[in-house]
Amino acid sequence: MTEQRYRAVLEVHAGVPVTEVAERFGVSRQAVHRWSRWYRDEGRAKVPFT
Repeated sequence: MTEQRYRAVLEVHAGVPVTEVAERFGVSRQAVHRWSRWYRDEGRAKVPFT
């Protein structure tokens, strides 16, 4: 799960639409937005990728 979340965040930050990322990873758009926000605000070390 950890690697999946990180890859999803990287895709969003590379410009892939959140909806597309969410569908590909089988999660909600809200989850992708939350992961992306955590990464942006806290950096990879502090993101709860568990």
